[in-house]
Amino acid sequence: MNAHEMVSRHVGAALKEGATYSISQDVIARCLLSEAIRLFRQERTIEDVAAELTAAADNLDEDVPLTFIRP
Repeated sequence: MNAHEMVSRHVGAALKEGATYSISQDVIARCLLSEAIRLFRQERTIEDVAAELTAAADNLDEDVPLTFIRP
């Protein structure tokens, strides 16, 4: 199992649990994004995190999971 598959499985579980509490997918996604940013900030500068998010937004592709430049 690769990292994307592992995280995807957990996201699916979060979405399923959120649905039982009538929490929308949008709210779950915002919470996940907030947690990702929190994790980034533990080891990276604000400017680096902003650049990562900007690069991700500039390279969105509906058919391909987002891959980050750094592992």
